[in-house]
Amino acid sequence: MSYALITGASKGIGKEIASILASQGYHLLLIARNSYELQMVKEELEKKYAIQADYLVSDLSEEGAVDRIVQWVDSKQIDLRILVNNAGYGLVGQFESYSFEENQKMMQVNMNALVDMCQKFFPFLSGKGKTHVLNIASSTAYQAIPNMSLYAATKVFVLNFSRGLYHEWKSKGVIVTAVSPGATTTNFNDRANLPAKARKAAEKITMTPESVAKLAVAGMFAGKQEVITGFVNKLAAFLAWVTPKSVSEKIAKGIYE
Repeated sequence: MSYALITGASKGIGKEIASILASQGYHLLLIARNSYELQMVKEELEKKYAIQADYLVSDLSEEGAVDRIVQWVDSKQIDLRILVNNAGYGLVGQFESYSFEENQKMMQVNMNALVDMCQKFFPFLSGKGKTHVLNIASSTAYQAIPNMSLYAATKVFVLNFSRGLYHEWKSKGVIVTAVSPGATTTNFNDRANLPAKARKAAEKITMTPESVAKLAVAGMFAGKQEVITGFVNKLAAFLAWVTPKSVSEKIAKGIYE
């Protein structure tokens, strides 16, 4: 039986990716911070798709979290075929308004834990023909974002790390795909303390978690190196590339102030 392991699986994009994979017959290992929400997702997907699901409550900002996940998966002796590194969050506002500890926790979840998961689960994925790693980056990875400087930088890291790893692991049968969603109707805005002006600017281009998940999973199975979800986000990434940085950064600053 083939399994998929998904972090940040209790809601939003992670939950929808889990649902799509369950509909395709994959059994699930779900990771998130909220036990009640994980239990609800487990019961919902088992009942709807007749698959097996299990979950582990884990906060990836905590020391040793990835090691505990690895030990949990290893004890199950299952056939892991897909790793989805979806867990992540942002902080919006002046860089100095957050403590070092707050910024460090975000960096730990968005970057360090993702790298740790990739490294420690590679032995579970390699030598099986074709397996997949899906890393969630962001449309913010294509330019500097004042007032979201550190979050955007973490997503630049995820995107470039994933693109490089794609070439390293492709010949070994492990296909790495980075997906860069734009504004999505999740709880990201609330946790990030996103200002009302930025929320309003995103209203017309906001995608649902379901639509983002469909594009992400389709791109993953197609063996794509990178997926930007939605035409508007693709256009924005192109414009960020061709527009002088001083101009694009000034516009972004105006949105996120």
